Amino acid sequence: MPSRAMAASAAGDAKEYPRKLTLYVFLTCAVAATGGLIVGYDIGISGGVTSMDTFLEKFFPSVYHKEQMAHGNSSSQYCKFDSQLLTAFTSSLYLAALVASFFVASVARSFGRKWCMFAGGVSFLAGAVLNGAAQNVSMLIVGRILLGVGVGFAGLSIPIYLSEMAPPRLRGTLNIGLQLMITVGIFSANLVNYGAAKIRGGWGWRVSLGLAAVSAGIITVGSLFLPDTPSSLIRRGHHEQARRVLHRIRGTSDVADEYGDLAAATEVSDTIKRPWLDILERRYRPQLTMAVLIPFFQQLTGINVIMFYAPVLFKTIGLGGDAALMTAVITGLVNIVATFVSIATVDRLGRRKLFFQGGAQMFVCQVIIGALIGVMFHANGGGGAPTRFAASILVFICVYVAGFAWSWGPLGILVPSEIFPLEIRPAGQGINVAVNMLCTFAVAQAFLPMLCHMRSGLFYFFGGWVLLMTAFVVLFLPETKNVPIEKMTVVWTTHWFWGSFVAGQDSHVQVGHGEVDVATGKLNQMIV
Repeated sequence: MPSRAMAASAAGDAKEYPRKLTLYVFLTCAVAATGGLIVGYDIGISGGVTSMDTFLEKFFPSVYHKEQMAHGNSSSQYCKFDSQLLTAFTSSLYLAALVASFFVASVARSFGRKWCMFAGGVSFLAGAVLNGAAQNVSMLIVGRILLGVGVGFAGLSIPIYLSEMAPPRLRGTLNIGLQLMITVGIFSANLVNYGAAKIRGGWGWRVSLGLAAVSAGIITVGSLFLPDTPSSLIRRGHHEQARRVLHRIRGTSDVADEYGDLAAATEVSDTIKRPWLDILERRYRPQLTMAVLIPFFQQLTGINVIMFYAPVLFKTIGLGGDAALMTAVITGLVNIVATFVSIATVDRLGRRKLFFQGGAQMFVCQVIIGALIGVMFHANGGGGAPTRFAASILVFICVYVAGFAWSWGPLGILVPSEIFPLEIRPAGQGINVAVNMLCTFAVAQAFLPMLCHMRSGLFYFFGGWVLLMTAFVVLFLPETKNVPIEKMTVVWTTHWFWGSFVAGQDSHVQVGHGEVDVATGKLNQMIV
C-alpha cells in the first residue's frame, strides 16, 4: 500500500496527503531544475574567460598589459585584474537580474511559473548568441544584460515551481535538484574553459561564451512540456486542470484534501491586491526578514569570489593559466559531489543542522586560506606559488566549497522558496532574488578592488561574515522540514522571537501516524 502523509490545518483537523515520489513529479522537477544550468554555467564561464589572455587582449587591453607587468611584484599580483570595465562585464548580468526580479513576480502571478521559465530561457539564449559573436565591449555588456534578465526570470520561478510541485516530505530533496544543476553548470563551464583555452587562433573565448546557448536551449524547450503548478492553476481559475495535475504528481485520485487546502490558500491570496505592500505588514515580518538576510548572507560567504574568479584567483597566487583553469575544474567537481550530501540529508537532518555544520566548516577554511596566501606572498616576494602552498590552498578551498555545497548553497535557495504563504509567495521570492542579485552585483563589483587593497585579509573579511550568519541561523531560523508548504506559517508561532509577530496558529502538524513539532522539525511517532 502506498505510504501517505497527513497534514493538519492550522485549526488542528487532520487531512491526509499522499507523499510518495511518483515518476511524473520526479521528471517534471528534474526538467525544471535544469534551469539551474544557465545560472551555473554563467558563474563558471565568467572567471574563465576573464583569465584568458586572448580575451583580455581584445576587450580589456589595459588589464592584459597590467598582467604582463605584474610578474615578480607582490603588490601587482593582487592588483593586476583590478579594472572597473572588466568588473562591469561580470557584474552587469546581476544588475539586470535585479531589475528583472521586480517584474517577474507579477508575471508569475498572472501567467504562471511555467511561462516565466520559458521567458528566462529565451532571454538567456539571446544573450549567449550575442556574447559569442561579440565584436566590442558594448556587445558583451548588452549580451550580459540579456543573460541577466534570463537569470532573473529563472531564479524566481524555478524554486517556487519545485517547492509547489514536491510532496512535503521530499520538498528539500527535489528543490536541491536546482542547486545540483547549478553545480553541474559550473563544472561544465570549467571544462569548457579548460578546453577552449587550448584552441589555437585565440577564439576559444567565443566557444566558452557561445555554448551558454546549450543550457538555455534545454530549459527553453523543456519548459514547454511542463505543467504549471496546482497552486498557480487554481490562482488563475483553471480548477479542473489543477485537479488533473495534482492527481498525476501525487499518483492517486484521492487529492480532495490537498486540493481543498490549496483552494483555501488561494482564496486568502485573492484578498491580497498589493502583495508588494502587504508583505511589509507585521504578520509577514519573519518571512520578509529571511527573504532579505538569507540571500544577503549567502553572497557574503565569499563563494562567488571562488566560483566567479577561481581561475583569476589561482593565477593571482602564481599558477599558470592552464593550471589555474584545471584547479577551477577540481573545485567544480567537489561542488557537485558535496551537493549530493545535501540531497541525501536535508529531509532527514533538517535545514538548521546543515546550515550550522557548513558554516563552521567554511569559517575555519576562510581563516586558513587567508593565512596561507598571506604567508606565501610574504615569504616568496610575489613570485610563483611553491608547490606546497598552492596544493594546501587548493585543498582548503575544496573543503570550503564542500561546506558551502551542502549548506548555504542549496539551503539559500530552498528555505526562501518554502516559507512564504501563497498570497505573497511571488513577491517574497521576487525580493529574495532581488537581494541575491544586488549582493552578487556588489560582491562582483567590489572583489577585484578589495583583493588589490585587502590582499589576503579579504578571506578574513568573508570569514567574519560566515561566523555572523551561522549565529543568525542558530538564533532566528526555525526548522521547516516535514511541514507542508501551505501550512508553513505555523513554524513561526513557537519560535522564541518570531512568536510575537505571528499568533493564533497551531504549533504542530500531523504527518502520517505522527506529529511534527514545527519548532524543531522533529517527527514524533504515535501508536495507532
